[in-house]
Amino acid sequence: MAKKNARDPPPSAAATTQASTTATGTVPPAATTTTAAAATPKPVLAKAAGVASWDQVLQNIYEYYMKETPQRTKLIDVFLAFIAVVGALQFAYCILAGNYPFNAFLSGFGATVGQFVLTISLRIQTTEANKSEFPSVTPERAFADYVVCSLILHFFCVNFIN
Repeated sequence: MAKKNARDPPPSAAATTQASTTATGTVPPAATTTTAAAATPKPVLAKAAGVASWDQVLQNIYEYYMKETPQRTKLIDVFLAFIAVVGALQFAYCILAGNYPFNAFLSGFGATVGQFVLTISLRIQTTEANKSEFPSVTPERAFADYVVCSLILHFFCVNFIN
């Protein structure tokens, strides 16, 4: 008996009929008639039934995010995306146009990275799911800490430019 290759198409009804005829000597009654659909092999699907595709997964994540995330957290996320884009643009400008006032690039890029880190900290402290981690920190207190730390960060960055 020959080995079956996984890449081979599944046997058609006619091949199954021939195999059962030679093995037993009789033809089963259901296998006597073959249709065109049964004679052509069906394509093998790349994904198994029940497994969601990437676009379905991303759509579910997006729908859950839009439904369950408070407006305050969405605003923080938009600001985080803006900071990431600004940092990427600064880095691309430094690579393409040069970094002549290097301390200005370091100051601007450092301010962007520092502000991103502070904003992530604010998001973590104000998320409802993390209330057990920060029981004594109210959202107002977290925002006040964020503002003070941002002022200190930008003070150092402005002084670094010289």
